[in-house]
Amino acid sequence: MSTTMAAALTLLPTKSQKQTTLLHTSSPFLGTPVKTPPSLNMQPNRRASSPRNATITMSAAAGFNNNPLPYDLNNLNFEPIKESTVSRHMTRRYLTDMLTHADTDVVILGAGSAGLSCAYELSKNPSIQVAIVEQSVSPGGGAWLGGQLFSSMVVRKPAHHFLDELGIEYDDEDNFVVIKHAAIFTSTIMSKLLPRPNVKLFNAVAAEDLIVKNGRVGGVVTNWALVSMNHDTQSCMDPNVMEAKVVVSSCGHDGPFGATGVKRLKSIGMIETVPGMKALDMNTAEDAIVSLTREVVPGMIVTGMEVAEIDGAPRMGPTFGAMMLSGQKAAHLALKSLGLPNALDGTFVGGIHPEMVLAAADGSSEIADA
Repeated sequence: MSTTMAAALTLLPTKSQKQTTLLHTSSPFLGTPVKTPPSLNMQPNRRASSPRNATITMSAAAGFNNNPLPYDLNNLNFEPIKESTVSRHMTRRYLTDMLTHADTDVVILGAGSAGLSCAYELSKNPSIQVAIVEQSVSPGGGAWLGGQLFSSMVVRKPAHHFLDELGIEYDDEDNFVVIKHAAIFTSTIMSKLLPRPNVKLFNAVAAEDLIVKNGRVGGVVTNWALVSMNHDTQSCMDPNVMEAKVVVSSCGHDGPFGATGVKRLKSIGMIETVPGMKALDMNTAEDAIVSLTREVVPGMIVTGMEVAEIDGAPRMGPTFGAMMLSGQKAAHLALKSLGLPNALDGTFVGGIHPEMVLAAADGSSEIADA
């Protein structure tokens, strides 16, 4: 590495430097040095939601070495299996899920941070069947990274209470918290949500249309995402359907598959306009996203950044608290629509705690005694 490149990549000052700068100044292309404002505390206030252990001690490493692996990596043989057995198990289980959710309670469109948060809150009640439809192979939407492909996730309070429930550690910065890597949130909520027996994520599946009967949304029209992207290459590739008592649309802001729920409502005349989101204003945006989360037409609730598209609310940029709490509100709106206790009308008393729902091997569920 050249001296110039090494200098350009040096982001942290040495102890001998008397001034703190954001970038090393010896490189010729960096321009005027930028000083850290006195009010900007670059050291995180580590009041985490749970105890953290930042380093692996030598004793822990030694303990690992004292516990050999349950298999011999020098002489490893997997249990035998027929290739057809693999195919049968994948096919049977997936088709069983399709049969189960062909007529389901709630379909959630989009598995971004709002959709996942909605599904997590809603599926605490094991009697509610929840299907999540995500066009991407990888669920999570934009919640795998922070802004501009940076790693950390900023969450403004009071959404940190949701992180506490999930058991996610963070650095407390007074009015907001910071998760070390956004993927910690996304992977954690999925690890707690997807094992629940009343939840199925159909990823790589696109919502091509809505089912509408007598002025009420009654489900979604689905197809494999790759088929939806290639309709023009074949003569006919018809879709499938999922009927539902409630549809929650969390398709995100406008894009190739973004805001598809509200754009379809407009095209069929169920809503008048989709003005699109306004320019960035974090303080206005996050409050608006949560407050405007609602049932926009009978049978369809809109949550997350899709709310900004239908209402012309500002975008909030790389802060995610509104996504989580908008999804949580959407879940309680769905509960209300289903005629069940919910936090919006004061009838919700905490519901069934997720740890009390035991997933049986055969896919059934039972409630453990308190």
